[in-house]
Formats: sequence, C-alpha cells, structure tokens
Amino acid sequence: MKTILVTGANGYLASLCMKEHPEFNYIKMTRKNADLSCPEQVEEFLSDKEFDICFHTAANATTALCEQNPELANKINVQSTQKIIEACKRNKARLIFSGTEQSFNGKEEKGPFKEDEPLKAVTVYGQNKADCEALIQSQLNDYVILRYSWQMGLSFDGIKSSPNIVQNVMKALITNTPTLFTVNEKRCLTYAKHIATQFDRIIELPTGIYHCASSNEFNTYQAAKYIARTLNVKEEIIDQIILPNKDRYSDRFRDYRLDSSKIQSYGIHFATFEEDVQEILKEFGWIK
Repeated sequence: MKTILVTGANGYLASLCMKEHPEFNYIKMTRKNADLSCPEQVEEFLSDKEFDICFHTAANATTALCEQNPELANKINVQSTQKIIEACKRNKARLIFSGTEQSFNGKEEKGPFKEDEPLKAVTVYGQNKADCEALIQSQLNDYVILRYSWQMGLSFDGIKSSPNIVQNVMKALITNTPTLFTVNEKRCLTYAKHIATQFDRIIELPTGIYHCASSNEFNTYQAAKYIARTLNVKEEIIDQIILPNKDRYSDRFRDYRLDSSKIQSYGIHFATFEEDVQEILKEFGWIK
C-alpha cells in the first residue's frame, strides 16, 4: 500500500481525493501540524515522515493577502514548498504539485494555453506558483505539476467547499443579494470531483506538467448567468441579482483558460463547464 503525504489535508480537493481513494495510506498535514508561514515548522514536521508520494495542495491563494504581504506569501507558497521538495528528495518520493491558471494571468495572448506556453504572472500568487514550478523542475526528477483552473463544488458530509462560482451564484440568489461577476475575464471552471475520482491515475502520470480543466467559452458573468438559468431562476430575477462587473480588468481582458488535451490523451477526462454545472446541481439535488 502506498503512503501519500497530503498537505492542506482539510482542503476541499485534498478531502475529496482521500474520500474517493481509501485504498491509500495517508499522512495528513494541516495548519495544526505545521504552519506554512513558518517553513521551519514544515521542515520539523516532515523530518521523521516516510512516504512514497507527496500531494502538495496547501497554499494561500488569497489575492489581497498575497499582494499586501508578499514576503509572507513567499514563505507560505514558496519557501515551505522548498522544504517539501527536500523531504521528497530524502524519501525518494514523487511530488504531485498543485499549480494554477493564475501563472498565466499576465499573458496578453488569449487562452486556452498549453503546458509549454511560457508563464507570465502579474499577481504575487501566480508568480509564487511559477517560482515553485521552477524549484521542482530544477531539483526533482519524479514529479507531476498539475495546473488547476477555478474549481467548483458544494459542501457535504463535513467536507467544506472552497469559494467558487456555483456557491457564489447560489448565495446571491438565496439571500437576494445583488452580486457583481467579472465581464473582462475568461477562465476554465472545473468540478473538483473530476480530479478526485481520477486521482489514482493522475499520480501515475509520467513526470511532467499537466493542465486539469474543463473547457469553457463563457466570461465569468455569462457563466454566472448560466448557473442561475440552470437553477430555473426567472430571467427578471437573474437580471436583478447577477450583475456585470465591467470595471474589473477593464484595462486588459484576461483569458487564462487551460488546454487540457495533454492529460486527456492519457485517458484522464474533463468535460465542459455546462456539463460540470449540471452534474453538480443534479448530484446535490438542486435540479432533476
């Protein structure tokens, strides 16, 4: 039985992966075990841990925190990743690293982007993840870098979902709160469960970088309206609650969608945004 060290073990994706695959032995690392803002704590926690694979999901992706505290963000996202790389080297373990679409958010070209497209980030978080990728590729021979899009899903059975567009739309509609959604942005939107159900095959991929994303042709405002319509909300209510934010990114339209054809060529499949939304809402009983 393989032993997998999971960082960010209380997070949505990590929790889903462990729930879907009880056949592995897991070592869970959470903030209670080691605070990533103190890389020395990470090093100490890992000093006596033996594992075959590390699934590194822990990070701080909060844009405001990272922009306002770049040194702190570097400790959390980059320096602690270096400690994890060192633990992988010591254990001769494979690293499964969680990268991000945000490493493309400075691109002037339009997506979807393939894995060999040069990265260009204009945010601290996006650059942190790009820096981690460089560290991994320069020090390890056995790794899989997974670049994720914005992941969707809802909470259940004690597993709390991360903030996502389905949750945001539903909250706005249920609380009758007019909410802005970005017009000048296109990104892939992916049901996190699709990564979790295929986790056992993902960890066996050849060393390299892979994009994990369902396809999407909508901007974020259009995607929000699609979710509301799928919930059978009346059009006049949608127009009152789901509002276009035309100011955000008005200086430059951002399209950092990911092309997932490489990972799909290995039999790991992702759907479309529309299919993912319908699947989520049906599974959680919101539509028939």
